[in-house]
Amino acid sequence: MTDNEFSWPKSMELIVLWEFASSVSPTSIGGSGVALFMLAQEKLSAAKTVSVVLYSMVIDTIFFVVSLPLLYLILGPIMIRPGMESLSDLDGFGYTFLGVILFMTAYGSVFYYGLFVNPVAIKRLLLFISRFPLLKRFKRDLRKTAMDVVDTSKEMQKKNYLFHTKAMVATLGAWLTRFLAINCIIIALIYSTPIDFYNQLVIMARAETMHVTTSFSPTPGSAGIAEYLFGGYFTDYISEGIASLIALVWRIITYYPYLIGGAIIIPVWIQEVMNRRSRESQSTNSE
Repeated sequence: MTDNEFSWPKSMELIVLWEFASSVSPTSIGGSGVALFMLAQEKLSAAKTVSVVLYSMVIDTIFFVVSLPLLYLILGPIMIRPGMESLSDLDGFGYTFLGVILFMTAYGSVFYYGLFVNPVAIKRLLLFISRFPLLKRFKRDLRKTAMDVVDTSKEMQKKNYLFHTKAMVATLGAWLTRFLAINCIIIALIYSTPIDFYNQLVIMARAETMHVTTSFSPTPGSAGIAEYLFGGYFTDYISEGIASLIALVWRIITYYPYLIGGAIIIPVWIQEVMNRRSRESQSTNSE
């Protein structure tokens, strides 16, 4: 997405930091703001930084707004929660799920429109925001970004299908891996789990539904809420007595590694940024 600005190790480092930010910030905020900051420190242009983050958000949204209706057509209401036979059985969590999907579709459409259809709209929005007195110190940066975004968006529109296909395949693989982790954990710990395609698809669909339902949680990384909901989403596969244990194993595999990895990498990354700034300052002074 950055036109090979980063090596694979650097990309992995930034992804771990991005996931760490998502893990320690409320899910309703997410790590996108931190991603903007991190990419800016890596000397990407402001326009490319915004485009990379927006493009990531767009293809993530496309994954959910396409896969969830498709899963519903295949499985029916049972994909939302156990025992659900029709949409009339929706409860609070079901309405939350539908509300989040509608919201994701709305903001995904806005970002797609601004990035691929009418980048001038983003330019006008940034120019409008730059007029606020509270953002006076950022006025020059916002105006420069507004101008750069149009050029970068035009370049993004010129990308061939192979570029977008690779991005979508990577996105598909990343999300499926995350959701299928629950399938693997349940199969490993519950000997009686049916391993036919239908039941495994139901488990994966529930995992995706649960993720969407908790995507606007006020707690860091949906901590507490995800564990609480876990047993309820899989009561037809997991007994109540072992649900907490499986939820813990799931979080140990998919949540805590980013906390540990981020805690290790952040000090190194900050030192790298400070050293780079020091070298640039010395170079400027010598000139």
